[in-house]
Amino acid sequence: MAYKGTFRPKNPNKYDGNPSNIIYRSRWELVCMMRFDDDPNVIKWSSEEVIVPYRSPIDGKIHRYFPDFIVKIKNKEGLIETKMIEIKPYSQTKPPEKQKNVTRKYLNEVATWGKNDAKWKAAASYCSDRRWTFHVITERELGLNF
Repeated sequence: MAYKGTFRPKNPNKYDGNPSNIIYRSRWELVCMMRFDDDPNVIKWSSEEVIVPYRSPIDGKIHRYFPDFIVKIKNKEGLIETKMIEIKPYSQTKPPEKQKNVTRKYLNEVATWGKNDAKWKAAASYCSDRRWTFHVITERELGLNF
């Protein structure tokens, strides 16, 4: 996932924010942006425009989480839904398996999981308060194999 760059939408009126300043940090994010831009059921979308405060389990302090996307879509019943979406590798969506030998890699995986879990719980609460839904999407849902 070494892709980074600026996304130029074909439908800038659908972007909720500055359409000349849309940054993607992975190929997976780029794929989502292209899908949001092209999908006629997507009414509005934004990238990293919302801030969700969360308490880090690492230092106990409040930090700011910028979810990847907020998307307003018209569902199959014609109702408008708002979804907060985070794009992550599948490997980061579950706690690491316990190991007999504690390595630096394992400690990093535990820390990453702890921060992600705290962010996602805060995001789910933030969304619940607004009657939105929160989704973590991986390469599996995107149909990408890297």
